[in-house]
Amino acid sequence: MYAIVDIETTGSQPAEDRITEIAVFIHDGNQVVDQFHSLINPGRPIPFFISQLTGITDEMVKDAPRFHEVAKQIVQITEGNVFVAHNVRFDYSFLKKEFADLGFTFQRKTLCTVRLSRKLMPGLPSYSLGKLCQSVGIPLQMRHRAIGDAEATSVLFDRLLKIDADKVNDHQEEKPDTASTISSEIKTSLLPPAISREMVQALPLEAGVYYFHDEHGEVIYVGKSKSIRKRIIQHFNIDYKSKKSVEFKNRIASITYERTGSELVALLFESDEIKKRKPYYNRAQRRSVYHSGIYSYYDQQGYLRLTYQKAKTEVAPMLTMANQFQAKNFLFSRVAKYNLCQKLCDLYKSNGACFDYQVHQCKGACIGKESPEEYNQRVLEAVEAFKYDHDSFVIIRRGKPGGEVCGGGRQRLLPGVWVRR
Repeated sequence: MYAIVDIETTGSQPAEDRITEIAVFIHDGNQVVDQFHSLINPGRPIPFFISQLTGITDEMVKDAPRFHEVAKQIVQITEGNVFVAHNVRFDYSFLKKEFADLGFTFQRKTLCTVRLSRKLMPGLPSYSLGKLCQSVGIPLQMRHRAIGDAEATSVLFDRLLKIDADKVNDHQEEKPDTASTISSEIKTSLLPPAISREMVQALPLEAGVYYFHDEHGEVIYVGKSKSIRKRIIQHFNIDYKSKKSVEFKNRIASITYERTGSELVALLFESDEIKKRKPYYNRAQRRSVYHSGIYSYYDQQGYLRLTYQKAKTEVAPMLTMANQFQAKNFLFSRVAKYNLCQKLCDLYKSNGACFDYQVHQCKGACIGKESPEEYNQRVLEAVEAFKYDHDSFVIIRRGKPGGEVCGGGRQRLLPGVWVRR
């Protein structure tokens, strides 16, 4: 038995928005045998753009029941049935949240007709409900109303159930077995529509970096793990609720990966790949965490000056900092420790002497009283103190299997050997 469900809401966030309409069609595997439909008063104004899309207004739901008044009917009509919807995560997440607010755990097996359609009717230009119904000739009246969309989904589901295993079509020589496909999809309903259980099972249980691609092959997300398959399963087992999260999951069309041999190498490789590829859904990580830097230069009088400023891509800083506040504080500490000049470290703006000279902490480089040679010696000591002992260093870890060279470092040497500058 299947409960084919569609809802309309005040928005796309289950944690913030509420249901305004629900429709349920019960299908026994042969035909629709029961149905339930109701407008629902969300207890809050319906945004104008939502009313424009669905046609449901505040006036229409003013005298409609609240969710708790129809909750028992929803539980009863869906009890023991597989919860079916087009993009099932959306409808299911909203209902779970509404029931959770009432202190009730709503739990059903789920089945997504987007995923099922992709499997049983491959090759169609689009699997959105409107375009899919248009492609296969299913009437869709009252679009973006729960009753209209649920009825169309029930017709679509009925057709999917009745696809013959031996029927030949233009897209493939033989239709997949419908019963086994549905059974498999119920078990893997949390997967993105274009990702199969077999694709996930083929992933390695090894350390590495993985890539999510969209339907055009573009990398939209890069991640790393000490067990690629386990981490990706965790991704897909999350009950995504926000519109952006659902969009992210639904955009995943394929998965590739790169073994690295160790978690540390995977961490470095991931960081390097994100910086180079700039995937859309790695927004936080693709930005450098070091926004400021410490720089040095010689002025016209020959003094070696230190300064802090926004990190530049064309000039490597001597030292990187998360922000300019940290960089400024760091320079203050170097000035105090090495008896440097605040003015020549960009910490005191003046045409004359710096403040430290006035209190006898600066030897007068700011007004030419101390020679560049003598002053620069202390600056070089300060610079040496916050540099690494060597310009390069080596990280040695177990490499990729088969004697392959690990990837992702600044320079690749031997298997398991990376150089970072």
